[in-house]
Amino acid sequence: QVQLVESGGGLVQTGGSLRLSCAASGSIFSINTMRWLRQAPGKQRELVAYITSGGSTNYADSVKGRFTIPRDNAKNTVYLQMNSLKPEDTAVYYCNADHTPAGGGSVVYRYWGQGTQVTVSS
Repeated sequence: QVQLVESGGGLVQTGGSLRLSCAASGSIFSINTMRWLRQAPGKQRELVAYITSGGSTNYADSVKGRFTIPRDNAKNTVYLQMNSLKPEDTAVYYCNADHTPAGGGSVVYRYWGQGTQVTVSS
């Protein structure tokens, strides 16, 4: 089993910055892709960014140029650095990670963090 614990959410003014963290723990063998998603009230959950085990990244158009998704493989942690925040960034942010257990071969399990609230005041 793998657990993901998120931290770093909070209140920030428009134009400010926040850094979210998502740390994996437990019986970790190989974490593949790690992702950040968000869900605003009344809206569908959307993919914000992801990073592969090799460091390849992708970003939603809405956050491109403002957010980055660094990863520290030694700490089994992914971050979401959010700059130039806008009110439309207000949402609950979730991380997830794809994990292959020892001896799992092609088996991949997806684990989710608990979510952290980000609120950007206008």
